[in-house]
Amino acid sequence: MDKTVAGNREKEIYRVTIVGSIVNFLLLVFKFVAGVCGHSAAMLADAVHSLSDFVTDIIVIVFVRISAKPEDEGHDYGHGKYETLATAIIGLILLFVGFGILWNGGTAIWQFWHGGRLQEPGMLALWAALVSIVLKELLYQYTAFKGRRLNSQAVVANAWHHRSDALSSIGTAVGIGGAILLGEGWRILDPLAAVVVSFFIMKVAVQLLVPCVEELLEKSLPAEVEDKIRQEILSFPGVTSPHHLRTRRIGSSYAIEVHIRMDGQITLEEAHHTATAIENRLRTLFGNRTYINIHVEPVK
Repeated sequence: MDKTVAGNREKEIYRVTIVGSIVNFLLLVFKFVAGVCGHSAAMLADAVHSLSDFVTDIIVIVFVRISAKPEDEGHDYGHGKYETLATAIIGLILLFVGFGILWNGGTAIWQFWHGGRLQEPGMLALWAALVSIVLKELLYQYTAFKGRRLNSQAVVANAWHHRSDALSSIGTAVGIGGAILLGEGWRILDPLAAVVVSFFIMKVAVQLLVPCVEELLEKSLPAEVEDKIRQEILSFPGVTSPHHLRTRRIGSSYAIEVHIRMDGQITLEEAHHTATAIENRLRTLFGNRTYINIHVEPVK
């Protein structure tokens, strides 16, 4: 049953990611053509951002296949952290892309203020930015919905990469539109908007990277989750004093270790039956791939 669920989840992640990769590939080709033909450096930068989206789609496909593999001799807790690694890679790519846009925009602004001239972009570049905004926001909504339903960090991270591209295209559209409609004196709007958007992109990157670092450093699950675990354990008759609770994430799964106390006079079979029932309840709450280790002690 677990293998079937894991297999279906993997297929769903592939389907979502492939849809995104197709859209990203078509958009990046369109943007590169529009940037070259429309003489827009901002659109070319936006095309590079779409290229980074396409690359991250490939990363998700590769790493999710690895993370879905079951436990083996060298990985007693499965391969879930490969998905965390994929999320971290996406976050790092976002961070570098955001910094690259900031650098290019800042350089253009510096040159403009020192007498440099910025080339006027064409209408094709503006239309490319508007099309990108619509398609990428739709792609974000679709991917984020699927990622939350599949409980996949990597898919949700990829969804935010789609939205960051939409934000980048908004900045590009404002800059290109201002340069076209307001004249040469306002062409600085193009790199200025790109700089503003770059900060949003880097903010998203940090928001993705921090949970990954916390997981790799074995940070405990949130306090409300641990409280829920204790409540569920105490709901079983004869079970008291859950202690030494240790929790962590392994990719999209939880790992839970806990000590409980039960009447020392009951049989080993009864204690085992109760511990198994607790495991089943926790897996119902947190997923079939939850790793659970329960140590039973006699009541003092």
